[in-house]
Amino acid sequence: MLAANYRGDRTITVDEREPDGLRPGEVRIGVAFVGICGTDLHVFHGDMDTRVTRPATIGHEMSGTILEVAPDVDGWSIGDAVTVMPLAWDGTCPACLAGNEHICQNLDFIGIDSPGALQEQWNVPASTLVRLPAELSLRDAALVEPVAVAVHDVRRSELGPGDKAVVIGAGPIGVLIATVAAAFGADVVISELDPNRRAAAAEMGLQTLDPSSVDQVAWVERWTGGAGADVVFEVSGSAAAVLSATSLAKVRGTLVVVAIHSQPRPIDLHRVFWRELRILGARVYQRRDFERAVELVAQGAIPADKLITRVVPLTGVASAFEALEAGQAMKLLVEVPQ
Repeated sequence: MLAANYRGDRTITVDEREPDGLRPGEVRIGVAFVGICGTDLHVFHGDMDTRVTRPATIGHEMSGTILEVAPDVDGWSIGDAVTVMPLAWDGTCPACLAGNEHICQNLDFIGIDSPGALQEQWNVPASTLVRLPAELSLRDAALVEPVAVAVHDVRRSELGPGDKAVVIGAGPIGVLIATVAAAFGADVVISELDPNRRAAAAEMGLQTLDPSSVDQVAWVERWTGGAGADVVFEVSGSAAAVLSATSLAKVRGTLVVVAIHSQPRPIDLHRVFWRELRILGARVYQRRDFERAVELVAQGAIPADKLITRVVPLTGVASAFEALEAGQAMKLLVEVPQ
């Protein structure tokens, strides 16, 4: 079978190898589509070389059908359409024992810490499977994982119907957070410097503002009747965005840090104190986020056709990373031969 492997030094190769043997508790999936995301790009850039064992088959946004089921696995059959919640926890650490398995202190993020979906056949624990409805195409189903990220972020913020939310950054996750927040009944605006990303978000029916041409604090105050936003989502990863984010939130508003910041950032703690702001981290997802994400994608609440910029074959996976690195796509999918 074919598998894409990260080999270090910004190099991805596609190689032939034998499928892994199926172990107890596992299923074998025939992978159909795999999404390439910012985390994969971090791997490609070498930022996670201390975590990945090279050559590394990465990829964690996917869809496919079951090819084989281990004898001790119940509830799944050959031909079932599935996606994977790519988290494996130990069940024994303090986080797990407190009910926070998704952020286990020894978490195996499948597709980074262990082999991922960029291969024709992928063996995963049956416990990670999420069932897909028959009416949902496998192409669109590859968006479920990033939508689940957005669902978790919005749910963690406690955003409610009629609330006003500012999303800083119109990359794929920022656009999905805005879309999910709107589906939850909130009024949303995306703050984005890049005109191409603003245009893409606007094409999806999302309200945008350009913080380089308008005073975004004054804009948000007018928009909220002088109160400030109920929730601000920081998705850009920019130091300047973190510093300005607190100025957009209302009294007792919430700042949700979604982006991965690889180093400490300055933040306006006086504003946090003065307005009694709440700062939350939001990482990965829980099963209920995945199940809600499946519903949203299946219902057409997620603009899949506008989000998916291009689909490339597995043999062209290197070009997908190059396009994403160059900012030429919102969401790229890799189609795996069946």
